[in-house]
Amino acid sequence: MHLLESATFNKGKARVYVGVPGNLVAYTCKVAFEKGYDGFISFISKTVLRKHYQQTLGAKVLFGDTMIIDTPEAMKLINRYFKSTYL
Repeated sequence: MHLLESATFNKGKARVYVGVPGNLVAYTCKVAFEKGYDGFISFISKTVLRKHYQQTLGAKVLFGDTMIIDTPEAMKLINRYFKSTYL
């Protein structure tokens, strides 16, 4: 996954939409399942967001700033955001 960023108007407490980044990550995991990668994705995290990604997405540090979402966590995200359409 490369460059996930929220729009300026959708950051902080005054954001317009809730859950957009999680939804995009869940969709990426869904595509990873469809392509035969068992839902695995990886990405480079900003250091300040590492704990946030661990808590909200179930991401794990692979090494340095590289994080992964493995099969069980990918399935959780897909089921959270695509309840009636997948897994």
